Amino acid sequence: MDSFPKYLLDGYKNFMSGRYVEESARYRQLAEEGQKPQTLFIACCDSRAAPETIFDASPGELFVVRNVANMVPPYEPDGQYHGTSAALEFAVEGLKVKNIVVLGHGRCGGIHAALSPNADPLSPGDFIGKWINLLKPAAAQINSNSIMTEGERQTALERISIRNSLANLRSFPNVKEAEKQGKLKLYGAWFDISSGELWVMDNKTGDFIRPD
Repeated sequence: MDSFPKYLLDGYKNFMSGRYVEESARYRQLAEEGQKPQTLFIACCDSRAAPETIFDASPGELFVVRNVANMVPPYEPDGQYHGTSAALEFAVEGLKVKNIVVLGHGRCGGIHAALSPNADPLSPGDFIGKWINLLKPAAAQINSNSIMTEGERQTALERISIRNSLANLRSFPNVKEAEKQGKLKLYGAWFDISSGELWVMDNKTGDFIRPD
């Protein structure tokens, strides 16, 4: 049997002697009372864009679901397997979260894949290719713009993907109804890995702006 990665064990030891000691009472409270996060984050599984780190969150503060390119599929109760939809269902119906944030980020590999439709699949299953098809229409439109640079096309689709996911969120009846009743608010945000800048989407215009 291979040894468990040493750097992970070292990290765990640091956690136990550091943050866990500082927040042990909080962890015990969460164990006894359960989690009550107010915000669901739908984020990319990119290792450089963890919401808990970016927003300096405490244990139990955020409910996070991560997938390639931080996407929300449309509402499809078809009997198939829907991991993101399942997490969304639990967050809205079980945890009664008050906010949902779709968090995109710069230099997203999933977005790059969507803009590279002729790239070879990573495996015979081509799971990424099928998943990224959710962005196929938008990617095709952006790729048809010869004036934009490669970097501009990348950033544009990263942000359009966030708006697309917010639209798909509203295709879920429970989300739409909770938002209509004022029990739930939806937000979009984009994080630049290189500079650390956070851009927040204006819900009225769809533009991304830097908060004060």
